[in-house]
Amino acid sequence: MSDNDQLPVIDFATFVMSLVHSAWMHLGQVPHHETQKTEIDLPMAKQSIDLVGLLEEKTKGNLSGDEERLIHQVLYELRSKYVELTKTPGSPGSQGPAA
Repeated sequence: MSDNDQLPVIDFATFVMSLVHSAWMHLGQVPHHETQKTEIDLPMAKQSIDLVGLLEEKTKGNLSGDEERLIHQVLYELRSKYVELTKTPGSPGSQGPAA
């Protein structure tokens, strides 16, 4: 492996952001890395968001202030977007009637 191919340093923030990226992809906000297409998959988005929530719960009291703020902020953003998508009529997984 050359120096240019080295992976980023793994720390808590990098780990959280990898889960967050997966959730954003399933929420249709970033393209899939292989297909370059955006697709909404609400069950997978929920699972990814729930994983970040589980991580927050299990690490409570063991995070730095910055780490705690990061996980709290990304969960707020992800959950808000998830709720928005489930409330939008006609969207995949929406509870309302199609427009």
